Amino acid sequence: MVEAHAFRARRTGDANMGATLHRRLGPWGSILPGLLMLVGLYVYPLVGVLWISVTEPHVGLGNYARLFSDPAVDHVLWTTLRIGVITTAVSLVLGYLVAYSMVQGSRRPRQWMLICVLLPFWISVLARAFAWVTLLRTGGLINTTLLSLGLIRAPLELLYNEVGVVVGMVHYMLPLAVLTLYANMRGIDRRLVIAARGLGATRWGAFRRVFLPLSLPGIVAAGTLVFIFSLGFFITPAILGGGKTLMVAEFISVMLTETLDWGLGTMLASLLMLAVLLLLALLSRVVDLRRLFGAA
Repeated sequence: MVEAHAFRARRTGDANMGATLHRRLGPWGSILPGLLMLVGLYVYPLVGVLWISVTEPHVGLGNYARLFSDPAVDHVLWTTLRIGVITTAVSLVLGYLVAYSMVQGSRRPRQWMLICVLLPFWISVLARAFAWVTLLRTGGLINTTLLSLGLIRAPLELLYNEVGVVVGMVHYMLPLAVLTLYANMRGIDRRLVIAARGLGATRWGAFRRVFLPLSLPGIVAAGTLVFIFSLGFFITPAILGGGKTLMVAEFISVMLTETLDWGLGTMLASLLMLAVLLLLALLSRVVDLRRLFGAA
């Protein structure tokens, strides 16, 4: 009995202390723990990266000046940009076709298509990359099939170049594009397309004049997300590129772990971070980021 009274007294004291702390801190009291965690785990390391980029090996903007004077850096950046644009374009085209088929299909086929879209998320990115190595190599399934059908006379160079990197990245990015486009298309009122058909528009005309413009926010959102992921992608380009096709994430890894050029590596990491923030800012002007990322 005495222990029960003591336990209730402790609980009452803790509650009173919490209420007093909440009154003193106001609304900051409830978000302070999360804010401290955010600062310690994210903001502080990012500030450290920015600081190293302007202090190593000398204080100043010398590392950023190498963006305009170092051919190797320019080559890596242009390669990353080119592969990112190609990956985004291919993912959008294929993703739009799949998402449109899902929206127009009946319930059972739509469920099976959704399972097929989600299935790659349950497979390790390493396993997928090495699977593409097996398929794209000189003696792989793709070249063997094309040779047996007589479509080619010599094996195609599909691995350890930009072709292999794009194929592997599209395979990874396609579900992201499909799910983003599908979420947007589900919000489009089908009666608008039916009304356009009733007013004399052809099926293609109704799609081009009604459905496609209404799906533009989803296209922009999907394209931006795929492009952002493509800019910082590492594992798939490293495996399928074989060191011959360097993207910026792999180049940063080489600078930090092999050549120990921390100034250049952190400069590129800072540039990549700023590019992502800029793209997210532009995306927020087109779509509601809270709805896009699942917030209420």
